[in-house]
Amino acid sequence: MLTILGFVMIATFLVLIMTKKMSPIAALVLIPALFCVLVGQGANLGDYVIEGVGELAPTAAMLMFAIVYFGVMIDVGLFDPIVRGILRFCQADPMRIVVGTALLAAIVSLDGDGSTTFMITVSAMYPLYKRLKMSLVVLTGVAATANGVMNTLPWGGPTARAATALKVDATDIFVPMIPALAVGLLAVFVLAYVLGLRERKRLGMLTLDEVLEPVTETVLVEAGGGSAAKEVEPTRKGGGAGGTDGVSASGDKGPDVQEPADDDDFQGLDPDRSTLRPRLYWFNAGLTLVLLTAMIMQLMPIPVLFLLGAALALTVNFPSMTDQRARIAAHADNVLNVSGMVFAAAVFTGVLTGTGMVEHMADWLVSAVPEGMGPHMGIVAGVLSLPLTYFMSNDGFYFGVLPVLAEAGAAHGVSPLEVARASIVGQPLHMSSPLVPAVYVLVGMAKVEFGDHTKFTVKWAVLTSLVVLAAAILFGII
Repeated sequence: MLTILGFVMIATFLVLIMTKKMSPIAALVLIPALFCVLVGQGANLGDYVIEGVGELAPTAAMLMFAIVYFGVMIDVGLFDPIVRGILRFCQADPMRIVVGTALLAAIVSLDGDGSTTFMITVSAMYPLYKRLKMSLVVLTGVAATANGVMNTLPWGGPTARAATALKVDATDIFVPMIPALAVGLLAVFVLAYVLGLRERKRLGMLTLDEVLEPVTETVLVEAGGGSAAKEVEPTRKGGGAGGTDGVSASGDKGPDVQEPADDDDFQGLDPDRSTLRPRLYWFNAGLTLVLLTAMIMQLMPIPVLFLLGAALALTVNFPSMTDQRARIAAHADNVLNVSGMVFAAAVFTGVLTGTGMVEHMADWLVSAVPEGMGPHMGIVAGVLSLPLTYFMSNDGFYFGVLPVLAEAGAAHGVSPLEVARASIVGQPLHMSSPLVPAVYVLVGMAKVEFGDHTKFTVKWAVLTSLVVLAAAILFGII
């Protein structure tokens, strides 16, 4: 009974948010509360929620201070050279912009933190997508899928969890998987290229020398804007109008001739904003490098590192209390939206875990594996990693389900390392799960409805995960 109710609860949640009948926060809170009552455990709802909040509180704290820290770094101009380099490559060509999104997301994902990746990627690319009227779900979909492939790095989380759960070395899991993961990353770039061609076909071939349609657009997004946001009036010539994948493009037509745009007009971040601190560039770069190094080496808990980093960055870059309050206020919307979503997700995960739904669902799926598939438990683990890491947390899958799969495989001579390697192939899909706090940073900053992101991204993420699995089988890794 709990198995059926668990699947029905998840399906109800996904249908409601994808059809926009409820907001994600409301659905994350009300749907599990209702099902908790239906299974006869309504009296324990408070305990389940408090337990869920306790488990996710460190994540919420990390996101809050990470948003402030990287928001300040964007404000002061730390990432401007990277942004300018990517945007010079992109020009105003939709195909290059989408490929540039995948490239930037993959590079920044090396730090192992999805929230950081999404903050930097969206801050850099959002202005171009908006001003060229490109589909914003392409931005979120490509960024999430690229980050999902890179999330398999040993310090990214899943690989370390798999190693801990099965008592093996994380390096022995990750290193043999590098060829398959490289193929997966290549698949993301191919996907970005194809989606970019679709956008180019829809909008027309654009260059910086073409005239652009007048649209007043704030160049800086929330993560780097504050009161220093700069408005410009670009215009566009050529290209059709129309919606793609749930996000529409305006069909309004402006004057035939305007002043052509120049390179400065497409830097994405206002080069004249008052928050820039060029004299402190190397201090900020060094501070960020130290912070990321300490995070990778796990010298301190990540929330503590970002708390210290945010306090130091604010104090050095903005000695005035007034300026510090202004910077915090500039990023308050993102902080509130993301932390609110995380605590709402705590209700969902708390009820799933507390009522035993997750355990029953996992047991049912494992028991549904035919006996004859025992010698191929590596492939089974890879296939199951897609739905299970989407519908449950990484902790639940790697510490609850993976040991069962490994034990079943061992009975048929399958190495735990093989099962562990297969278990990480579902990460491209996992990064768009409603249970992943970082995805709310992504859709929130890109101003995309979570339901739209889900409808667009899931099919591409599943395809990417299957490409990684197929490559791993072909290379004899699993």
